[in-house]
Amino acid sequence: MKTSEILQAWTSILTGHPPALSIEITKECPLRCPGCYAYDPAHLGDEGMGLRQLADYKGDELVKNILAVVEEHRPLHVSLVGGDPLVRYRELEILLPELDRRGIHVQLVTSAFRTLPKSWNTLSKLSIVVSVDGLQPEHDERRKPATYERILRTTEESSVTIHCTITGQTADRPGYLEAFLRFWSERSQVKRIWMSLFTPQIGAVGPEILTPAQRKSVIDELQRLYPLYSKLELNDAMIRELRQPPRSPEECIFARTTTSISADLKTRVTPCQFGGNPDCSQCGCIASVGLAAVGHHKLVLGLTAGMVMKGSQRVGAGMERLRSLKRPSHKRRSPSPPEKLVVIGNAE
Repeated sequence: MKTSEILQAWTSILTGHPPALSIEITKECPLRCPGCYAYDPAHLGDEGMGLRQLADYKGDELVKNILAVVEEHRPLHVSLVGGDPLVRYRELEILLPELDRRGIHVQLVTSAFRTLPKSWNTLSKLSIVVSVDGLQPEHDERRKPATYERILRTTEESSVTIHCTITGQTADRPGYLEAFLRFWSERSQVKRIWMSLFTPQIGAVGPEILTPAQRKSVIDELQRLYPLYSKLELNDAMIRELRQPPRSPEECIFARTTTSISADLKTRVTPCQFGGNPDCSQCGCIASVGLAAVGHHKLVLGLTAGMVMKGSQRVGAGMERLRSLKRPSHKRRSPSPPEKLVVIGNAE
């Protein structure tokens, strides 16, 4: 993170507004990936329903409601997830330029099953993250119809981040991670590569979950590889966080600074984007790792950035309580309308 971005985030926290907002903009996805946290029965906790059972929005209603949520939370950074956001690509063609106009950094997470519009290349604050689960044989089996062939075609004229979640099925294969890095590092449309370790729910079982031995072996291999592949966004501080992740959501800077909202744009996903009861001792989330590394950065007088953040959050919580006493409980901020909003109907 740049110093200016850290200062902006600090200011946001002090005023009672978590700087990051994650929105599941649709419950729909053409994929059925094994181990997907969004469709895990525990994702929405005690809500009594899963993501697929929630009501969601389409067309102008979706655009207006998302802008209302953004106006209410006033984030610096918005992640648009799902489902797969490209199911609502027509709405995105209106929403993304509007968020860019407002100066909000947007991360769009997708399987890239549909071609990315060329016009999105002009949006300076948009980052597109494409999920790729391993090399072609394993990925194509897990994530069809978003196959390697399709991803290479749909992203050909774009600039994307490749995000791979490492699972137990591939963790023991010698040379596997390096072959993955070599393949995607050679693609001109790839500007960087992220790697996460699969994060399970407490008590879960399944082939995606890494054993302690696999986890150590994978982290050792990532430490060896990152100096060799410049597009792999990793460093020694992040490696340390992978070896010893935050022990609970309360200690996780990512969980504490990100508000996650599901597809009905009302239901909160807690304690972090995984929902349910994630096993923090096995967390391998690249976002959590990255922010934890920032949080352990030493400032002055023995203070770390994480200590300052926690103190700032207490101040911010007080500011938000004062605001809530001054406004009626039913009142919500109204969003500024986009400069031009056309009726786009059903984006199916």
